[in-house]
Amino acid sequence: MLHRHLSFYVVMLCILSACAQPQTQCPTPGPDQPLPEITGPLKSHTEVRPPIIGVVLGGGGARGFAHVGVLRVLEREKIPIQLIVGTSVGSLIGAMYAAEPNAFELEWKAYRIEDSDVFDFSLFSVKTGPVKGEAIQNYVRQNIKSKNIEDFKIPYIAIATDLNTGALVEFGRGSIVDAVRASVSIPGVFTPIRIGDKTYVDGGVVANLAVDVARNRQADIVIAVNINENVINYHVNDVVTIILQSISIMMEKLAQNELRKADAVITPDIGNVSTLDFSQKKRCIEEGIKATEKSLEAIKKAVVTYYLRQGANAPPEYANN
Repeated sequence: MLHRHLSFYVVMLCILSACAQPQTQCPTPGPDQPLPEITGPLKSHTEVRPPIIGVVLGGGGARGFAHVGVLRVLEREKIPIQLIVGTSVGSLIGAMYAAEPNAFELEWKAYRIEDSDVFDFSLFSVKTGPVKGEAIQNYVRQNIKSKNIEDFKIPYIAIATDLNTGALVEFGRGSIVDAVRASVSIPGVFTPIRIGDKTYVDGGVVANLAVDVARNRQADIVIAVNINENVINYHVNDVVTIILQSISIMMEKLAQNELRKADAVITPDIGNVSTLDFSQKKRCIEEGIKATEKSLEAIKKAVVTYYLRQGANAPPEYANN
């Protein structure tokens, strides 16, 4: 029996490793490129459609508390977010904010999240994954008032993976409970969720930072939040922590190609926070704040670049930075 369970974990890790291959890179501007040279007079920014700014939130378990700090700074700086794309824990934090864009409220809820709200381990579900997934479903029901994604105040996409075909799946409509449950279902840890005739696991298997999805949803500027940089864990001593650390490492490698496609990348310094360590919420949020403040210049530069390419001056709040 034990050998059969371990074989399942090994197979899932092999699938993840196979997925971590380079993808085709889109010819999108990077944050280090110089501003475009424009000859002739520029139009007013009021004559140009404002850019659609998308925020892509990656997975990483407890490191996802950093997303709270990121959103807090973006809100404080009045960076208008018109799209949120989230994978795994990024789908949870992203849904909470997209449904009710209030950073203070989000932070208050985040501090109250415990590991038992996400990871409900059970010996009875160990055949398909030791975490049942009912706890995260209950948490979403109780803490997100809008039950359907189309009712959110900010357009939102949760990323999951079709376990049978390996296809990337975008949840942009329907039940938010199902969408988050599918997106956070770490293979080998969570029991996969079946919705209709499909079985889903964590979106991080195919796109932990779904920059391409944001582009395809018409985002002109994409801000990617990577919480899997330099992941370090010296307390890997059981099957679950081995799987989680291995997945974190593979997600870090898989994300590199996507990060090159973003206009601004925010990377909180939290690589040594393990996936299950919910005791470092405050530090993760603070590091999210610090990393976002460091990235503000790149974000505002991306906005200026957008307007220049439309032959217009940027709004003064961006142009004067």
